[in-house]
Amino acid sequence: MQSNRGRDTTPEFAIRRRLHALGLRYRVSARPVPNLRRTADIVFFRARVAVFIDGCFWHGCPEHYQAPVRNGGFWLEKRVRNRARDAETDAKLLESGWTVLRFWEHQVNSAPDDVVTSIVDTVTAARGTLDTRP
Repeated sequence: MQSNRGRDTTPEFAIRRRLHALGLRYRVSARPVPNLRRTADIVFFRARVAVFIDGCFWHGCPEHYQAPVRNGGFWLEKRVRNRARDAETDAKLLESGWTVLRFWEHQVNSAPDDVVTSIVDTVTAARGTLDTRP
């Protein structure tokens, strides 16, 4: 598991590349709330928008998750803990006034432009105008 990336994954790069080309600036793998030990994949601090791109395996995508044959109990518990942590993170960020966007890895792979449009619309609505500063 050491070689599994926590940031700079292929789906993240696909989205970040498109956002940057549109002139949007953001922080990568940052804590939206400093005292909360959770990092979002893409953070727009001024708009208070946190974007998470969840891997289908690690977060238990209902469409693509396939339980491993070996050590199934361990992986089931891990997936359940990940989902619980995701829900808790969303609740704490919403409580702090943040907008949370979550996308599955397969959504990014199949329709990255739709994901980018959703992010841009949310950031634009939160800011009032499209401001290119972070």
